[in-house]
Amino acid sequence: MDTTETHRELTTSIRSTRVRPFAVMNILNRVFEMRAQGRDVISLCVGEPSQGAPAGVRRRAAEVVADGTDLGYSEVFGIVPLRQRLAEHYRRWYGVDLPLERIAVTNGSSGAFDMVFLASFDAGDRVALATPGYPAYTNILRAQDVEVVELPCGPDVRFQPTVEMLEAAHRQGPLKGLMLASPANPTGTMVEEPELRALYDWCRANGVRLISDEIYHGVSFTGSKGTSALECGDDAVVISSFSKYWGMTGWRLGWAILPEDLVQPCDAIAGNLSLCPPVPAQHACVEAFTEEAYAECDAAVQGFAVARQHVLDAVPALGWTDMAPADGAFYMYFRIDDVLGPHADASDWCAALLEQEGVALAPGIDFDPINGHNAVRLSLAAGPDAIAEALVRIRRFQDSVAG
Repeated sequence: MDTTETHRELTTSIRSTRVRPFAVMNILNRVFEMRAQGRDVISLCVGEPSQGAPAGVRRRAAEVVADGTDLGYSEVFGIVPLRQRLAEHYRRWYGVDLPLERIAVTNGSSGAFDMVFLASFDAGDRVALATPGYPAYTNILRAQDVEVVELPCGPDVRFQPTVEMLEAAHRQGPLKGLMLASPANPTGTMVEEPELRALYDWCRANGVRLISDEIYHGVSFTGSKGTSALECGDDAVVISSFSKYWGMTGWRLGWAILPEDLVQPCDAIAGNLSLCPPVPAQHACVEAFTEEAYAECDAAVQGFAVARQHVLDAVPALGWTDMAPADGAFYMYFRIDDVLGPHADASDWCAALLEQEGVALAPGIDFDPINGHNAVRLSLAAGPDAIAEALVRIRRFQDSVAG
């Protein structure tokens, strides 16, 4: 046997096999290949806002690099001026007062999930989450030997978990955590304040750690920025990021709001995993909380709302079903059983659509490995013009496979 293969066999852990591949990344790689070949491709497969960072953030980033600002290591939880701005932001949007020591700036929300999951759970602990849902939750937890309890959530419960589901899962074995997302990926549904408070109260009464992914707050179409779990109590964990509302995906800066009992463990873990968050991005993001920046971000959200309406108007003719309400985030999630034509499943259908019409959607298998074979997620992040053109191409593709 080749020595390289022997080494690979020896070093591949059982744990790593529990991490499912993220199929959408393969689609995105194909998008890059096609564009390099000169193909006109509309990518609706990832949540990457087309507007980019606010102008003030970009100006400050240029100044930071040019003026000799110290770009060495920062504090583990991030520079104080940025955490002060985050505290002001939570006061402004939610009426919540936060001490700076509970605010941890991280390497994107992904770094926050790694840190919080490691600090909160031991191997064998049971953590519940909704399916369909963001696959990285499941994959990170399983990589840490945590048992993931997937709660099948369909249109009847607006794709969000209920107290009744938690009670049933808890009877089968004590839960240690609930991973909640509002607005959710891939469905865009939001948990309103009464439901959120009921989930929070149940978790508190049963000793279950509530972790709330609020990365899409501000990107909503209901008139609400979103209700934060911090409005229910200060022992919830909240995770968010500059990637979505602020349009700063590649800057890799997020944060976690921690309850007091997680501050020290998370400080120790973050110091070992990453030393500190990206320092140039930290200095630039101090400017993300100006009136100018909020106005730019809100204008982008208005564009996503127009794109969403384009899709809503097209759905009857497309024949897509079981549509999630899409209260917020960039995503709309559908079943496409009736339009698959000769294709075996949604993955096959998405691949054919990409090759034939240059439109990239995400197959539902990424978000629901049991029932997602005939579902797709469409991202609104490319904006209304791109969505309008993509819908023309999708309709043309469906007509071709139907005929």
